[in-house]
Formats: sequence, structure tokens, C-alpha cells
Amino acid sequence: MPLTPLDPWIIRKIAANQLELPLSALESWQISKLNETLAMVRAKSPFYRKHFAGLPASLTSLDELSQFPFTTPEDVRRSPLQFVCVSQDEIQRVVTLQSSGTTGEPKRIYFTADDQDLTIDFFGVGMSTMITPGEKVLILLPWETPGSVGDLLRLGLQEMGAVPLPYGPVRSPLHALETMQDQQADCLVGSPTQVLGLARRWKPGMQKPRSILLSTDYVPAAIVDFLKKTWECEVYNHYGATEMGLGGGVECSDHLGYHLREADLYFEVIDPVSGAPVQPGEYGEVVFSTLTRRGMPLIRYRMGDRSRFVPGQCRCGTWLKTLEKVRGRYSGFVAVGDQLLKLPDFDEALFPLPGLLNFTVTLSGEPGTETLRIETQMLSGDETGQLVRSTLETIPGVNGLDIQIHCQQNPNETGSLLKRVIFDKRGQNA
Repeated sequence: MPLTPLDPWIIRKIAANQLELPLSALESWQISKLNETLAMVRAKSPFYRKHFAGLPASLTSLDELSQFPFTTPEDVRRSPLQFVCVSQDEIQRVVTLQSSGTTGEPKRIYFTADDQDLTIDFFGVGMSTMITPGEKVLILLPWETPGSVGDLLRLGLQEMGAVPLPYGPVRSPLHALETMQDQQADCLVGSPTQVLGLARRWKPGMQKPRSILLSTDYVPAAIVDFLKKTWECEVYNHYGATEMGLGGGVECSDHLGYHLREADLYFEVIDPVSGAPVQPGEYGEVVFSTLTRRGMPLIRYRMGDRSRFVPGQCRCGTWLKTLEKVRGRYSGFVAVGDQLLKLPDFDEALFPLPGLLNFTVTLSGEPGTETLRIETQMLSGDETGQLVRSTLETIPGVNGLDIQIHCQQNPNETGSLLKRVIFDKRGQNA
């Protein structure tokens, strides 16, 4: 099994004269970069100057980072400019992230040109996991704005010698399939539900991708299984967020989890209640710190994602950590009586249904009288409502709820993804 390309890339970044790199050298690099970042944010970030007051000036081990308080999405939402560590004329890209709740100010994340170059570099190396120079990649992500995710991916692909085919979000699945056919695309990069929409409409004899990278959202195993069965291709999962600089990690061909961008980001997994680090193999909340970013560094930023570090070494032979594929967000877990209603359970139960393209799930009402509302987008099916209902009844925590089902047949897709959300019993975003 080929080694993930992240190994030699990270070696080049932190020790260009070595062919192999012991784990201790990577840890020394991470401590050094964390200390540089801590010094920078104390000097230039009003938020961190106050947030870290009274704490040690530097670290001597990675374990000591746990004494520093977390940074939350709400911190960034309230005062994004308090995090910026460069002058405004050095900022090249500002990304505005709308709140996922019913109310709230958007988050704004700031990047310098150098920050974006780091992402371009990672994208090129990460894509070499699944493609070779000369292969064509259809990019089903926003790309027209300089510095957008699709634009950075385009530049990264060019650097590694591939042929980018910028397309953008899918507004007409049939047109996207025609483009894949006309351009003879070898690889697709897009969100899980939009790529699923293409596969649902694909016909034998049309161009099939050799590989797929799914990104921008939680990736249900049910979607991966359908894509692999339909197109007989490799399906890879990317882990990233705008706050990370868009790229965080990517699967190798073993598909056990993400190998991480450890020269640029330091990851932790913590108990979501106590905040204490968990042991390798235990599930918890993903937290990251930036190591090389200058525009808007983030220290111990809470992602809200549920995952764990996989114990032992990946069969590809990497010495990097393996972060198991994210199993949803803690905000998607809602207590209903003595059961826990989990959004990933809906994903795995509903996406195998024939013709399902996407869905929303909403829980509202007071304890004991909750209503579960499901809205689906389906290609076709006369008995869709009953099929959805019988499937829902297999999900833990659903029995006993008042269920409302609304099925949209043959939807006119516009490219905007349905937001699959669970609301809590007070009607507020969970």
C-alpha cells in the first residue's frame, strides 16, 4: 500500500535534509511553532493578550498546551478583528461564515497571501493521494472568486501537474454529467449530496470517475457505498474547515481516517464536557491550533466535531496520526427521553433509500410532545412517504415521536444544498 504523500511533504517542510523523520522531530517542530504563535498573538492580538493573561510565556512540551483556555466559534463571531495579527493591507481574503443557528452574527476569517499559499501547497499534495500528473479533475466547488476554496484547489492541482476543470456548485446535474463526459474527467471533487445527485442520474456507458474526493460536509458512509457501487471507483474523504485554512487532513487508500496536516496544524481530542484531553482511541471533540498562520492565528479552537485518534500505525506505514472519520457534530445530538437522537443515524438510514437526494430533519416541541419533521428531495417514487416512515422507525429515539413527512419529487435543484439540521425541543438550534 503506498505511503500517504503527506509524510515526505512534511519532512520537506520541517527538515529538508532528511529522508526520514522521527516523531520526536515533528513534536519539536510543533512546540517551536506553537511558541512562536503564542508570542505573536500575545503581542498582536487583543483577544489573546487578555485570554492568556497570567499563563506561561512558552511551552516545553505539547502536554502543557492543555492549560491554555479554548477559543470558541462564539469568540470569533463576537470580535473577529481582535484575532487579526497583521495590518489590514496584508489581508488578502476575508471569508464570511453565516451562523448555523436561527440568530447570530456571522463569523469572519482573515487570511494573508502567505496563509493561502500554505493551503494551495496542501491541496496539491493531498490530491496526489488519489490522482497523478496529467489527470483531469472536475471541481464542483465555488471557484470564481480569487482565494475561494475551488480557486485554491485549482492552483494546487496546477502545481502538482494535474488538469483542473473548474465547474462550481451543481445547478444542473445533467449538465454536470455532460461536462464530466465531454471533458473525460478522471476525478470529481465536491460535496457529498451534490456528487450523490450526479450518481443517481448517471447511466451506464457514460464517463465514470476513477476517484472522488468528498469535502465541505459530513460524509455519510451510505453515500460513499453508493458511489463506490455505482462508479466502481475510490472515494476519499477530506477533513477541513474555513477556520483551519480550509485543509486539515485527507484519507490514504486504506480509508481508516484522515492523515493530518501536522506541520501547519496541531490537533487534540478532548472531553466535550470537562475539556480534558482524552486517551488515544477514546472519542471526543476535535480541537486544533494553527502553527504557521499569520493573518488570524487560532489557538485551541473547538470544532464541535466528534472523532478520535485511531490507535496504532496505519497500514500505509505513515508515522502521522490518523484521525478517524468525523462521526457528526455534538450539536447534532439531542436527548429525547432516555434516548439520544443523532443526525448521523438519519444519514445512514435515509441515504440508502432509492432516489433520495437530500433531506432536512427538524425536532421541535416540548419534552414528551416533540414533533419530528422530515423533508426529503427524491428523484421519484410513489410510495416514498411510507418508505421514509418505515425507515425512520428503525432509528433509535424516533419511536414515540409525532412524525411529519414531506417529500418533494423531481426537484429543480439550484445548487444550494439543503441544510440537514436537528433543532432542540425549544426550537433553538442545537
